[in-house]
This record gives sequence, structure tokens and C-alpha cells, in this order.
Amino acid sequence: MTTDNPLGIYIHWPYCTRLCPYCDFNIYRQRGKDEALFLALLEDINWWANDPPPRPLTSLSFGGGTPSLLSPEQTAQIIDLCHKKFGFIDEPEISMETNPTDAEAGKLQGFATAGINRLSLGIQSFDDEILKFLGRNHTAKEARRAIEKAQIIFDNTSFDLIYATPEQTPKHWRRELETALSFDTPHISLYQLTVEPGTAFEKAVKRKQWSPLPDEKEAALYDMAQEICAKAGLHGYEISNLAKPGYESQHNKLYWLSHDFIGLGPGAHSRVTMNGQRMAAETITHPKDYAQELPPQRFFIEALTKEDQITEFLLMGLRLKQGLDLARYKNLAGKDLPAKPRDLLIKDGLAEIKDNHFALTAKGRLLLNSIVLELMD
Repeated sequence: MTTDNPLGIYIHWPYCTRLCPYCDFNIYRQRGKDEALFLALLEDINWWANDPPPRPLTSLSFGGGTPSLLSPEQTAQIIDLCHKKFGFIDEPEISMETNPTDAEAGKLQGFATAGINRLSLGIQSFDDEILKFLGRNHTAKEARRAIEKAQIIFDNTSFDLIYATPEQTPKHWRRELETALSFDTPHISLYQLTVEPGTAFEKAVKRKQWSPLPDEKEAALYDMAQEICAKAGLHGYEISNLAKPGYESQHNKLYWLSHDFIGLGPGAHSRVTMNGQRMAAETITHPKDYAQELPPQRFFIEALTKEDQITEFLLMGLRLKQGLDLARYKNLAGKDLPAKPRDLLIKDGLAEIKDNHFALTAKGRLLLNSIVLELMD
């Protein structure tokens, strides 16, 4: 079942047992159970169910941080409350991110019983040296074991890999991909290692402890992955995501297609249509402060300007292989996509129009940010 006005909920659990040096998410080291934060999430579900009026959820996504640090019982409470207050469409996607440590893998059956039907594993690499460099707290052996266990329990699984680590060669990356594809997983996310501001990796690069790969080598690894995965039946439907037909991430498509989603938990973001106006919401970032407030004081809500909406529509929609729905763009902007930059991009082989969608080619998607700037002029 589909809906013309889809809505999803994202639950941000901000705690991790270890803080990875590349991560710039709103995360905190686990200091034990945080019952106050869990109860605050339940309060938020109740509050959002009243404004805007509830409609069935197409997806519910547990992310973080490490949401699998929640217990299966807590997870079930959240899912059950969402069902009670909003309801779900037929066959909704209810997903959770987890790490492949033995402790978390031991909870997978409990999460399935609670209602999780899509599991995403933070594998990152099948090489112990790279895992150590990335600050991960699992081994390659644990990663393989977790994938195998997850696929026994869940029909819909995914895992992440990070590429373009320092001095990574095409030969090494090919070996990683071949290992990944050997599991016949229906969805894989491939993320290029980026040095984000404020992270431990940024400090390490400034100290010249290591250097990122040159852009041309990163691009070559990206192209290699797209080719190898396509031959294995995984199509690159978004810049960083590849899937077998029918296994695309339904929750993430809410973001890429500029549909409505409610973000709950410290530092979460929302985009929700209220009384015909596209609204943005952002929550208090620190877990302790978040739990001490009551909704709506936890949320900073404001109307998005038309220019902001257009920019987001371009930035998110052009990540998808299918591209932008030109009719939706015209309805939002009140005019067609600017002809001059559109035609130049097509002429240069960076974009194409097909089935009333404006889409970037594989070469164009690597230049996404600069192309959006051209289209906004």
C-alpha cells in the first residue's frame, strides 16, 4: 500500500559504547541506561500525534548513535505506541541500525519479535586493520558472523561499508566488495570516508598523521563499486546506496523525495507539512537537557522559506538515480527548472531528462553540490 502524503518517524538514540573518530553525528558515550530519555521519546510520540493530525506511518526508523543499545522491550514499547497513536500502512518498513558486536547480535531475535523488519548493520570494513583505524569495536570475524545471523532472522537486511581510507588501493577495495557481495545481501550502503569538521579525524589530518585519498582516486573507487555491484544485481538508486529491486530504503526515500518525517530524540530534525506550510523542527541536542524539558519545549519549529524548500528539494532529489519529478518542482517553485543551466548540464553529459524527471548521470552525481548552486542561480 502507498500513500500520496507519506509520513515517517525517526528515533535518534544518541549513545554509543565507543565514539568513532570519523563521526560528526550528535552522539555521546554510553554511561548506563537513560530511562528519562526513553520516557521523553514516548512523550514526544504522544505530542506529535496531536499536531499535525495523525496519519498512518509508512516507516519507523531507529538510528543514532547506536539504537540497538535500547532493549527489545523498549523498542517494542515505542513501536506499539506509534501503532496506537498513528497506525501504520500495510507492510510498513520498521528499521533499526545496529553494530556487529557479539552483545548486540545476541539481541537480534528480540528486536524482530518487537517488530523490527529491516536491519542495517554498521560493518564498515572486513579488514581488521581498517576497523582499528576507524575506531570500531568489532572484528572482521564478528562482522561476518553478525551478517549471517541477521540474515537468518530478517528477510530485509543491509550493511554499511566505508571506502577511500588512506592508501586504499583498487585491489583492496575490490576484495572488500567481493566479500560483501558473497553474502547476497539485498541492500548495501557505501560511504566515502570524509574528514568532517570537529572530529578526531580532522585533528589527525591537521597534525599530518594521515592524508585523505586524492579526489581522482576516490572517484575511481566509487566507479568501481558501482560497476561491480551492478553486475551482482545491486543497482545504485542513490549516490551511496545500492539495492536489489524492491529493497530500497523506504524511510530514507522520505528524505530524498522531500516527504514528511518527524525526528525524535536529541538533535533530530523534522520536515512536516502543517496547515499547508512546510515546517522544519530541530530538537535540543544534549540528552540530559532534552529529558528535562516537555514537548513542545524540546522542539525549535519554524516555517521554511520557499528558497529553502527549493534548495532542499534539489539537494535531496538529485541524489537519487531517478532524479527530480519536474512536475513537483514546478508546483513548488512556481516555474520550470531554469533552462540555461539545465540544458548546459545535459549537453555536458552531467544530466538527462527521462519520464519527466531531471536526473544527474553518474558523473554528475559526483558534482552534486556545485550543480545545485548552478540551478539555484
